[in-house]
Amino acid sequence: MVTEVVYLLGSRLGADAEVRFLGDLAAGEFTVEPVAAGDWLRIAELVSQYRDLPLGSVDASVVATAERLGITQIATLDRRHFSIVRPTHAPSFELVP
Repeated sequence: MVTEVVYLLGSRLGADAEVRFLGDLAAGEFTVEPVAAGDWLRIAELVSQYRDLPLGSVDASVVATAERLGITQIATLDRRHFSIVRPTHAPSFELVP
């Protein structure tokens, strides 16, 4: 997931934004939540269920992790995918910004 964030920052906002984000990670400004072993089956289910989007493993891992942690608010620029996916623990995600 971190690799996707730095790719988007670098490709859309430039190297300075990417470097600032990496510095914030190093400083502990963000918590990186790993994909748990039990998430992989849910990720596969989501990729299969939303194959027509296509959802993809990265977005599915965000959904699976949010479900596991009970998180309903997602920070994303990908409103299309996350506005369609229905998590198991809430009617929908609240998307920010």
